[in-house]
Amino acid sequence: MPGAARRRIRLAMVGGGEGSFVGAAHRVAARLDDCFELVAGAFSSDPARALASGIAIGLPGDRCYGGYGGYEQMVASEARRDDGAEVVAILTPNHLHASVATACLKHGLDVICEKPLAVSLAEADALVQLSAAQQRLFIVTHTYAGYPAVRHARELVAGGALGELRVVQVEYAQDWLATDLERTGHKQAGWRTDPAQAGPAGALGDIGTHAFHLLGYVGGAAVEQVCAEVHTFVPGRPLDDHVQALLRLQGGARGMLWASQVASGEHNALRLRLYGSRASIRFDQEEPDTLWFTPLGEPAQRLRRGALDSPGATAATRLPPGHPEGWYEALAQLYRDFAELWHARAEARVPPPWAQATPQLADGRQGLAFIDAVLRSHSAGQRWVSLQ
Repeated sequence: MPGAARRRIRLAMVGGGEGSFVGAAHRVAARLDDCFELVAGAFSSDPARALASGIAIGLPGDRCYGGYGGYEQMVASEARRDDGAEVVAILTPNHLHASVATACLKHGLDVICEKPLAVSLAEADALVQLSAAQQRLFIVTHTYAGYPAVRHARELVAGGALGELRVVQVEYAQDWLATDLERTGHKQAGWRTDPAQAGPAGALGDIGTHAFHLLGYVGGAAVEQVCAEVHTFVPGRPLDDHVQALLRLQGGARGMLWASQVASGEHNALRLRLYGSRASIRFDQEEPDTLWFTPLGEPAQRLRRGALDSPGATAATRLPPGHPEGWYEALAQLYRDFAELWHARAEARVPPPWAQATPQLADGRQGLAFIDAVLRSHSAGQRWVSLQ
């Protein structure tokens, strides 16, 4: 019925428990547009931590399943319930992706899976076949494809704005593994550098796959051949922390891809440049509101999210022009501040300084004083006035 409200899709998670960056990010993403309701989870390989993780985010104990090994119990149980999960987000280390996804598909559940999809091509092929046989939705969260500027770039290329694609450059540079962080007990570094959990690829699988996907997603041409080197700079690390590759693409374009997690001074520098016979485009993930479009022989055009009118960019744009990506997270922080102030009052304790820093009533009042002063100055012939 037109105009009827859509109910929330019932979501479960495997992995992503307490302290997990990716788990928190997925929960925010799932709720941002009010499309999902988290109803169950197997959040950790430790049953006690799995239960605590679920309770901490408001799930009932009987919907918090015991550890990663409990994902089979979760999938089977949720599939039997009338109010059970309908889709499962897989946020585990890489080596579990295929087995969890297989269980979900066999029980008729759709899948949202972190990258890389699996740890081998054979596992990936099996998932493709099973998903098709079961007629299930299955997406992989290459997050950067969600940016409005990226979607606009994709449509520019598909529409021929660049002409014949000739040269492609994509890079993803980080520095967080420039030292042997995994030997300090750092959990994220530990599993990402462990072949038993990450699979055979280190930086290549962790961020190289993002760079590769972005190139194909925007450029539209399949990579047909590569000439590549993977390297490990940190002594004793069993997986690569740096990769560089020459590319030959369908249609004749040539290119390069490099990804490194030992690039000192870089944080999350995913950058894409495409050069065609008529124009070029350039995108930098650390400045995601901007897409540079440069026609041959003309000045560069800075295209800004919010003013991009292609269907893909419009559908991915939630904020008006001038409101940068990240605004929602900033708003969420104010809600977090408020919750901390609320709980501190209820518990008769002093709230932490970071919560007290949130804008409060006095700040709102000062804003009105500013408005008043501006109007008085204008009425007085643009004279200096003081705020009351």
